[in-house]
Amino acid sequence: MYNQIAGGNNGKTFGQILKELRRAKGVSQRNLAEKVGVDFSYISKIENDRLPPPAADTIVRICEALSVPPDELLSTTGKMPTSAKEMIGTSSAALQFIREAEEMKLSESEWEQLVEKLKYLRKD
Repeated sequence: MYNQIAGGNNGKTFGQILKELRRAKGVSQRNLAEKVGVDFSYISKIENDRLPPPAADTIVRICEALSVPPDELLSTTGKMPTSAKEMIGTSSAALQFIREAEEMKLSESEWEQLVEKLKYLRKD
């Protein structure tokens, strides 16, 4: 089984989570595949854990097609969108921020607090 998910997803795989999201939105595999630009059998194989989770950019397209925040699926894979990678790669301050955060070994609660502080700063 590919990508067994721990924590808040009750041990579900990426494929299981994707299947649940897709069904909850009332979207068929064929329709999702068409919106994402892949073959429906690819979606089926992912949902049935016969393939690993797709690349981050494909996950983002899946999320857009299902109208769910990309973080909802990306976080289950440990992947990040190409745009985030590019921002970190071109911004020395962003890279320093990530390094500092990594060294601090923040808990989930501390990460949530940090995100809230960043949102507050953005309002100014």
